[in-house]
Amino acid sequence: MPRDLRAGIETHWTTFGHGPRRVLAIHCSLAHAGSWAGLGARLAERMTLIAFDLPGHGQTAPWDAGMGEVQGLSAAMALDFATDLAAEASGEIATGTVDLMGHSFGATVALRLAVERPDLVRSLVLIEPVLFAVAFADDPGARARYEADMSGYARAIAAGDAVTAAREFTAIWGDGRDWDTLPETARAALARTIPMIDAAAPALMEDVAGVLTPGGLDRVACPVLLLGGSASPGITEAIAEGLAARLPHAARAMIGGAGHMAPITHPRQVASELQRFFDGV
Repeated sequence: MPRDLRAGIETHWTTFGHGPRRVLAIHCSLAHAGSWAGLGARLAERMTLIAFDLPGHGQTAPWDAGMGEVQGLSAAMALDFATDLAAEASGEIATGTVDLMGHSFGATVALRLAVERPDLVRSLVLIEPVLFAVAFADDPGARARYEADMSGYARAIAAGDAVTAAREFTAIWGDGRDWDTLPETARAALARTIPMIDAAAPALMEDVAGVLTPGGLDRVACPVLLLGGSASPGITEAIAEGLAARLPHAARAMIGGAGHMAPITHPRQVASELQRFFDGV
């Protein structure tokens, strides 16, 4: 599990499997590279899955290495750091292009990298990207519905109550476990990192990075798999529909019964969909 300097940040890495296909995986917010372990084990013979902890997550240094505070993070900084780190990683793990996979916020990072550096990406797997701006652009009522669903989280953030914010957030976007059943260390880690969600929100809700700029997604010429769970928050389906309509070579797949954390809760089904997709790349 090496630690080295990537995009100016001391970054922690881990690798799963030993197969011939090298896949760079970017985890979701509030998680770490170890969240890919179940999926990596099921694909160990077919691929080498290389994952890093996003800045401020796991064993990687904070987003703002100078301040050491997630509150100092801007939306642009969040996406910039993560995209730069992924670009540097892509160039180092493959001599040509790399198979790139992301989950949730990590999928949004992967998509931005594919738009900005299509020369680096051989194929793209997006597991429920949370680029909410897609749904907002396609459905004028989507934003109000999303904000209503997230109202408990928003009130807690406004009140500075990190524990309640984390509990409200994971009730919608977590792996289905009740907050009170989580280990105390896990609850503390979620409360500590929950400010990253609010800090990165403009990048996801307003598309400050310009991923949806006309013609931008047309640059993603590689095969794309949009993977979702049938029990996920409704807005994830709207995002997937919007991206499928905009990306030139997108396919979709659904994991029955899975929520937003499908790579963790349903690794066998996700692995099956990935095998099918990669067989065609």
